[in-house]
Amino acid sequence: MRVLACSVLSLLITGTCLAQPANPEVWMMPRGDEEGRAFRVLFEQPEQWAETRKRVDVLSYTDLNLQRHFKDDELRGWFAKLKEWKIKMAMEVGAVKPWGTTGEKTFNAERKNWERLQSLGMELHAIAMDEPLCCVREQIHMPDEHALKETANYIALVRRHFPNVLIGDIEPYPSVTLEEHKAWVEGLQKRLAEMKVRALDFYRLDVDWLRFNVQGKGSWRDVRQLELWCRQKSMPFSLIYWASGYPAMEHRGLADDSTWYTAIMQQGYDYAAVDGRPDQYVIESWIKAPSQCVPEKDQWTFTRSVLDFARKFVPATQP
Repeated sequence: MRVLACSVLSLLITGTCLAQPANPEVWMMPRGDEEGRAFRVLFEQPEQWAETRKRVDVLSYTDLNLQRHFKDDELRGWFAKLKEWKIKMAMEVGAVKPWGTTGEKTFNAERKNWERLQSLGMELHAIAMDEPLCCVREQIHMPDEHALKETANYIALVRRHFPNVLIGDIEPYPSVTLEEHKAWVEGLQKRLAEMKVRALDFYRLDVDWLRFNVQGKGSWRDVRQLELWCRQKSMPFSLIYWASGYPAMEHRGLADDSTWYTAIMQQGYDYAAVDGRPDQYVIESWIKAPSQCVPEKDQWTFTRSVLDFARKFVPATQP
């Protein structure tokens, strides 16, 4: 049962008392380069992140990397371990991409791999679409209407062939403004309703938060407003936590594994300072850091960062 809570900021922004997530989830997605080394070690050295597993609800990876990095026998054993650990499996996927400019083309390219993974024992909990609006704007160079139409078509195909899988969308901020996010979600949900297709199950923000200070664009207060807006729509709000400043510090010769750790903790503090409480806390790395995934007892490793972040910022699960 969800617990009703009113924060001062909620009242200031909306004038109403909104439900806060009683049982927020922790998602983790280790870096996907080096032929999947970070993902592999989670299963080859399970004793090295036993405490972290107790705080993780969902393990995520891209469907493309699951396809190209690992053999069937490996995945079969690993999916069995996830069931034993009671950790759900999710994937980041394409929806509209330069190689799949329609939802149908992208889905048809992905479907065979998904079916292969399910045949190996994967119980697919959720997919998160990788920035279809941003991709159409910046890579395909077509109007937003194309993104709406083809993303809705993609969702419809997933709902038809994988009806139990949750579907969410990831979009960037602040390159996509607060009002553009709202218009995009409303347009997509309206299109899906017209098609008699179930709406999005969650909405995830990928925040380039270094730009808040360096460029003066965006703010955590705006992100919090989107969270509250999603909650008004009864749609779970999901937030990626990552080291936004790492690439810039790497360029200056100042980045190391501690940069990753301190950055995601700083993001945790900054969003908590505006009373931010996402339904999904997603600790995700697509940069070349941290260099080690385990052990959780060592400083700066990925699993250590997930464990410490969850202990600090994610409310304990309520019965």
